[in-house]
Amino acid sequence: MRCFKNIAELIKTKRLGHPKAYSQSELSHLLGYKNGQFISNVERALCNIPLKMLGKVSEVLDITPGELKAAILKDHEETLNNYLATSQVGNVSTLRPSENTETGSASTGFTTSSTFKMSSNS
Repeated sequence: MRCFKNIAELIKTKRLGHPKAYSQSELSHLLGYKNGQFISNVERALCNIPLKMLGKVSEVLDITPGELKAAILKDHEETLNNYLATSQVGNVSTLRPSENTETGSASTGFTTSSTFKMSSNS
């Protein structure tokens, strides 16, 4: 599951703490969105700010590039951790030539052997 909570918290904090105290609708419109719902969705961590909008968001809300980068990287790290924790690598097989016991010679077929599972130790 994707994580957007860090960017959501940053946007909301900066919007509410800004001297102009933009409403969600005002900020959405300042960013060029016709629908005022955009910032609401961002602040509820339903979606992320598109990369092409980061400069405008930074400018309007006085967010430093470092703050944006830190929030986005934290969200990506949490997203990766979520996916790695829930993904399963079950039943990975290795192939080896099988022996034909009737003729005593190696056959051209392969058999599967040894399964293993990876675990995440994060």
